[in-house]
Amino acid sequence: MKQLIITLLLAVLALPLVANNANIDRANQAYKQELYNEALKLYLEEARQTGVSSSLYCNIGDTYYRLKDNVHAVLYYERALLLDPSNDDARFNLEFVRGKMQLPDDAGDSWFSNWVDQAVSRLSSNTWAVIAIITFLLFLAGVAAYLFVDHVLVRKIGFFGGAVMIAASILANLAAFHVYHKATSGNGAIVMPEKVTLGTAPRVPRDKEEEAFELQQGTRVEIVDSVADKTNGKWLQVSTAGGHKAWINAKDIEVI
Repeated sequence: MKQLIITLLLAVLALPLVANNANIDRANQAYKQELYNEALKLYLEEARQTGVSSSLYCNIGDTYYRLKDNVHAVLYYERALLLDPSNDDARFNLEFVRGKMQLPDDAGDSWFSNWVDQAVSRLSSNTWAVIAIITFLLFLAGVAAYLFVDHVLVRKIGFFGGAVMIAASILANLAAFHVYHKATSGNGAIVMPEKVTLGTAPRVPRDKEEEAFELQQGTRVEIVDSVADKTNGKWLQVSTAGGHKAWINAKDIEVI
């Protein structure tokens, strides 16, 4: 009797997982059959019911792309990378769609900062933290070898190897902090309308002097500040990759 109760409990607990897998299977099947609206509906329903994941966001981005909705594809690829920076499919697809939209590079001002950000962001903050711990332990091993081993070659390896490992540990900690801050700040956003004119003040520009610059659909910005009142609604001050700041209506962007 006890064994039967345990079996029934396990079966009940497994039901949501089976249902979720069936939901994803139906969505995948609809996608293969080019029923993209149905696939999107099922993927979004899965996200609402069971929570999100990098792979699910990537699937949603793929489906939006098939529906020729490139801006939502960009949004969901960005969300996929936010959850898992090592998702190469999402990264490749994001770069591909951004290229089709002819969007400017939004990673930074210089090629070096672009390269560093892309390289660091390929791993999660947890992975960088593990690397930092391992390299620090190797540093301690190098110190021990230098202090307690009489062999000259081993002592040299311990000294120079320890120096390299402590430097690597520091860099890995910095990378972990960078990726963690990027993932938890919640400041990234995507411009949704085809074109938006940003203003120098938190309201619709009243004349040319209050117009700052235009941003095209799909451009990534960072939210810097926000204000809201009954007259003008909610406005957000955003910063572009080039460091330019201006105000945009909150309705015109979607937070990543």
